[in-house]
Amino acid sequence: MKHYLTKLISGETLSQEETHQIMLNITKEQYNVQQIAALLMAIQSRGATVAELLGFRQGLLETGKSIDFHDYNTLDIVGTGGDGKNSFNISTCSAFVVAGAGYKVTKHGNVGSTSVSGASNVLAAHGVKFTDHYDTLKRSLDEAGICYFHAPLFAYGMKFVGPTRKALQIPTCFNLLGPLVNPCHPKNSFHGTATQAQLRLYTNLHQKIGDNYGVVTSYDGYDEISLTSGFKICTNFFEKVYTPKELGFNYVKQSDIYGGETPEEAVKIFDSVLDGTSTESQKNVVLANAACGIAIMEPNLSIEESVLIARESLESGKALSTFKKFVEING
Repeated sequence: MKHYLTKLISGETLSQEETHQIMLNITKEQYNVQQIAALLMAIQSRGATVAELLGFRQGLLETGKSIDFHDYNTLDIVGTGGDGKNSFNISTCSAFVVAGAGYKVTKHGNVGSTSVSGASNVLAAHGVKFTDHYDTLKRSLDEAGICYFHAPLFAYGMKFVGPTRKALQIPTCFNLLGPLVNPCHPKNSFHGTATQAQLRLYTNLHQKIGDNYGVVTSYDGYDEISLTSGFKICTNFFEKVYTPKELGFNYVKQSDIYGGETPEEAVKIFDSVLDGTSTESQKNVVLANAACGIAIMEPNLSIEESVLIARESLESGKALSTFKKFVEING
């Protein structure tokens, strides 16, 4: 570690091979918390490189548990988090809308870090029991069209940096790694980033990984399509800036998509979107994200056509039925 820290202090970056080895060593508990904290701060102070993140990712996947769903064409839809906006569970809602539209979703998530309620919080509140059992996950994917990977059950290496990350109380490069270590290596990913720099970094990462991707950021700092501003999306096929109006939606206020002060409030908003009793703003922001997820799965569709598919899934009750089936299987 002294060698790595000396390089970083000198202004050098680490290679993919070096961060891969560091991750393996972390899981073997070869470093103390002070060394890990120094490493994370040194990288964070100038920003992680593509090579550094790929090495950490490789180490996390190697030391974690994988799920073989290579016969399925699935989508993961998740944000990096850390935008500090405390919006409601937009990507989780959107995942059920996408699944309700007939697309297979393998969602990866965790408890909230900077928000009141993460994906795992809202699902657990409905009685969902997280599992790494292949048969249950496969049944959920086959029958409900969606399964959920609770990150701590798969990315074992994360627990070795957890206490350090919590003590630092600021985002580190590990915040960026969560969406990249989905245990089934889905063929399609729709990932939200909180800044333009992260969007570019993630686009470069996905190009190296080689999946079919979409990366989005809203211009006012949301790690998802917030409809509070314009947003930029980069995919394998195009790079484009949209306004809410171009998707057929009105602009919304930040307060319109606020996730509430308590986990209970967040659950109430989540439920209201799926059962059709939410505000128009809450509904539309979910439709926008679901539509872009569908557009990644269906690159020949226009974004307007994808919005119609998402709307039909939500307004017909298919998304709600999908969620109820998911809870039944995983409860």
